[in-house]
Amino acid sequence: MVFSSHLFIFYYLPLALAAYYLLPRWGKHLGLTLFSYLFYGWANPYFVFLMFGSTLVDYVCGLVIVGQLGANAGKPIERLEKGGQRTGRQKTAAFISILSNLSLLGFFKYFNFGLENYNWLMQGLGMHSAVWDTVFRVTLPLGISFYTFQSMSYTIDVYRGDAKAMKNFIDFACYVSMFPQLVAGPIIRFSEIADQLVSRACTLEKFARGVSFLCLGMAKKVILANPCGKVADTVFDAGSAHVLDAWYAVVAYAFQIYFDFSGYSDMAIGLGLMLGFVFPKNFDSPYISKSITEFWRRWHISLSSWLRDYLYIPLGGNRKGDKRTYVNLATVMVLGGLWHGASWNFVIWGMIHGGWLGLERVMGKESFYRSLPGPVKVVITFLIVLISWVFFRASDLPSAVAYLKAMLGLAEVQAGAVLLGGIIYKPYYLIVMALSAVIVWRMPQTWDWTRQLTWPKVIACIASFWLACILLVSQAYNPFIYFIF
Repeated sequence: MVFSSHLFIFYYLPLALAAYYLLPRWGKHLGLTLFSYLFYGWANPYFVFLMFGSTLVDYVCGLVIVGQLGANAGKPIERLEKGGQRTGRQKTAAFISILSNLSLLGFFKYFNFGLENYNWLMQGLGMHSAVWDTVFRVTLPLGISFYTFQSMSYTIDVYRGDAKAMKNFIDFACYVSMFPQLVAGPIIRFSEIADQLVSRACTLEKFARGVSFLCLGMAKKVILANPCGKVADTVFDAGSAHVLDAWYAVVAYAFQIYFDFSGYSDMAIGLGLMLGFVFPKNFDSPYISKSITEFWRRWHISLSSWLRDYLYIPLGGNRKGDKRTYVNLATVMVLGGLWHGASWNFVIWGMIHGGWLGLERVMGKESFYRSLPGPVKVVITFLIVLISWVFFRASDLPSAVAYLKAMLGLAEVQAGAVLLGGIIYKPYYLIVMALSAVIVWRMPQTWDWTRQLTWPKVIACIASFWLACILLVSQAYNPFIYFIF
């Protein structure tokens, strides 16, 4: 089930909200958990058992870390002292939690990738008898990259002393499975929401702002992301394109992935507000960045900050000398690329960003092109991001290389490529692209725009929402990019 569907908007959401507000306080988390499991299991009910198992392991490990299993069970839970010594039992529990989550993620996300590369290596070495010829393939559960990171952050936060462990399993299951951010983020750390799980205010102001987030996120997805995605798919899947068409389509893809994901994040934040939760901002106008360093402070903020705090800093961050810092940066970005998908394209995407982050650090914290005018910095940064998006979007490495050649005018263009212009330069697509550019570079973020709601803003939100709903009826094309991650 996706947010941008009539099933969710007109059936699931009203029923879930009605049940949530009608249930007594003690039953709200149970009701929200059950509705979240229904949401997650809509496509494949078996995936629910996988998420439940991961939740149970981390819940038990959290209790072990704070000494709530065995003789001490039933005592009040206290937050561990930050920086304090941890026993072997506490370390083992934290290790089991991290290992189980990473093993789960590794098997379901990287088994097929590992098998393909193993067979490729064996064939390359002439060891054909060692090739593992099997029809067994692993299906990727929806949102596994997101909820494993969330669940894992719980035991890490408890172990570090950043949060108290949860005694009530239903409360913890609600945190892991909460449907607004379950399958595509933002990645909510336990320390960010622990107090809200205990007590939160459900106000009319919060609900109204949440509805505006939902309306604008829906509009981003349906009105902007879908048409831009259609342009990008047409050219990327064509196999041959002229220089202008190739650049036009990669810009369309940049708009698609931004509006697709930021729109979904807006809807998730809005749904959270409607339930009384305040989730952190996940996007902050990333395409106005003047360096790649700034880009990663604005793009998918919940992931970049998670990688920083749970991977980069534990690896040593920038505390162990320059060489180690660059190694840490490269490692984090390559792993960040692999987190998005099991493909060498994602590894290269991560290497491009990691390389530029390292280069900007060598030349100065602002960036090595800091002496250039601001608009020039924005253009250069956007061009770097566009080149990296080619690897993100292309189906495989040869396709990515071929597309880059087309962008540089080095590819042999087939005669039929001229027909692309009649499809991608239709007035409808040109208007959407122009509107997307204005919103990307000139308009405020949803987070800021909705702080103070006025009647004109309310009317704009309602109008954009209903236009999106009307378009959903006529659009057969309604993908969601981050479902594959």
